[in-house]
Amino acid sequence: MISFTDDFNKPVILIVDDQPDNLRVLSSMLVIKGYNVRKALNGQMALSTCKKFVPDLILLDIMMPDLSGYEVCESLQANPLTCQVPVIFLSALDDITAKVKAFSSGGADYITKPFQTEEVLARIHKQLTIERLQRQLNQKNQELQTLNEELKRSNTELEQFAGVASHDLQSPLQLIMGYADMLLWKYDSLLDEKGEHYLSEISKASQRMNQLIQDLLSYSRVRVGNVELEPIDCEIVLSEALANLQDDINGSGACITHEPLPIVLGDRTQLIQLFQNILSNAIKFRRPLLTPEINISFTVKPDNFAEFKIQDNGIGIAEEDYPLVFEIFKRIHAYNKYPGTGIGMSLCKKIVEGHGGKIWLDSQLNRGTTFFFTLILPSRNQP
Repeated sequence: MISFTDDFNKPVILIVDDQPDNLRVLSSMLVIKGYNVRKALNGQMALSTCKKFVPDLILLDIMMPDLSGYEVCESLQANPLTCQVPVIFLSALDDITAKVKAFSSGGADYITKPFQTEEVLARIHKQLTIERLQRQLNQKNQELQTLNEELKRSNTELEQFAGVASHDLQSPLQLIMGYADMLLWKYDSLLDEKGEHYLSEISKASQRMNQLIQDLLSYSRVRVGNVELEPIDCEIVLSEALANLQDDINGSGACITHEPLPIVLGDRTQLIQLFQNILSNAIKFRRPLLTPEINISFTVKPDNFAEFKIQDNGIGIAEEDYPLVFEIFKRIHAYNKYPGTGIGMSLCKKIVEGHGGKIWLDSQLNRGTTFFFTLILPSRNQP
């Protein structure tokens, strides 16, 4: 809203009344209290004045010869420049019908003549305070909207960059890995112990970078709020995740049990990634000399969500480290002991939130960890 104020930033009040005596009394009263005052003897003059500048508040009489106060207020409400200006009706009419019509035409308050000075000043102060707070709220909302749009744009650009950069890194990296393997295979007899060690480190670092690239690509492909949800059988999702993890399961001897799982609304590929990442962590972060035991269950919540629970008997997570679990690139344990990129669980969080759910955990050191997440169930009338 455009607002007219003087050099001292005093609020501008427009008084509209066809009685000069009323204008003088009100004007003197408001000037003494530090307000900037403008006056109009009729409705048409008031509307013309508002075209030149927009006051912060209007005191408006109802009974005037050319345009009534109701008509003036309705015209102000119809103008985008003045529709937010608070209007206080100041009238000798004291019946309910007049007051209802005043508020219906857009009035913010109503004072009956003869008025008390303290009452008028108090109501003016109240309306100006409300208008100021509303303006500040609108400004903050606009700032938040701008920041939100910038954040969305930055996230989109970051995801695009991650995808492009990761894709472009794959070719030279595959070349490095291939030549390192070839040197180890073809020239093994020509290398001394140091040479073999150097090539082995090159191969390990390349494999680590390759895993990071693959995880980045997976992360960049998941877009929150852009998931086409369709009925997905979690039994099938789990079986595919377990098939992908078969080498890890065989190598660790992990025992994975589950109760019959439901059909949920989701993206099949992303849900496989979700189950696979959580189960992979449960196997990786196992306690020494202890067979990993993992159980998957769920409960139906009243809000049409399925709450899944994946419980393990691994090394556990300290409570102070909970916030780090779902942050991208954050690692709780040393890489040489528990290899990983620090992307897996942040990807799980992104997938679950993209499906309209939430994810959290509960854990005890040397006892195990339980991950919880919710997914939407199909409505009963959905085919």
